[in-house]
Amino acid sequence: MKTALLIIDMQAHFSEMTHDCLPNILRLNTHFENNSMPRIFTQHGHTKEELTPPFKNQLVKKWGPSGSIAKDSPDWQLMSPVAKAAEGCPIIHKNTYDAFINTNLSQVLEEQSIGRVVVCGVMTDCCCDTTARAAFNRGFETWLVSDACGTASEKQHEAGLRGFAYAFGEVLETDQALARKEIHEG
Repeated sequence: MKTALLIIDMQAHFSEMTHDCLPNILRLNTHFENNSMPRIFTQHGHTKEELTPPFKNQLVKKWGPSGSIAKDSPDWQLMSPVAKAAEGCPIIHKNTYDAFINTNLSQVLEEQSIGRVVVCGVMTDCCCDTTARAAFNRGFETWLVSDACGTASEKQHEAGLRGFAYAFGEVLETDQALARKEIHEG
C-alpha cells in the first residue's frame, strides 16, 4: 500500500508549539524524501474577505479576526526548515481544521494511488486530529504520529491522541512509525 506523509500547518503562528515535535517531523520528512515517497504539506489561512464581517467561516467566528491567521501574513508563512522541506511538494491551502474541506487533498492523494497517510504537525487536537479522522472516513489507513504533533498543552495533546486512537487509527511515535515495514513499501 502506498503511503504519504501529511505535514499539517507548520507555520510561524504555531512555532511555540513545535519545539518538541519539529525534529521528529523533519526526521519523517527526510525518510519519505529519501525513499521517494509522497510528502504533502498544508497551510492554514484566511482571506481578507473571510476576516471581514459578517463572518461566514466558523473558525473566524470562533477565534475572531485577531485570533485567526491572515493569508500571506508573517504568521501564515511556513516555518523556515519546513518551507525548505516543502520545496517541490504539494502545499494544500486550507481555511478550516479539516484539510479535505474546500481543498483538492483527496484528489492529490487519489492521483498518487495513496492508501495510507501518516499525519504529523500542529495542532494535535484540532487540525491534525480532524484531518486524520477525515482521512480515515475517506477510506485511507491513517497513522497519527504522537511525538511529531504539537499543540497548546499536554492535556489537549493527550486528549486528541486518545480520541483518535480509540476509533480511527493507530497512534505511533516516530521511531515506531519508521520501524514499521509498511512505511518502507511504495
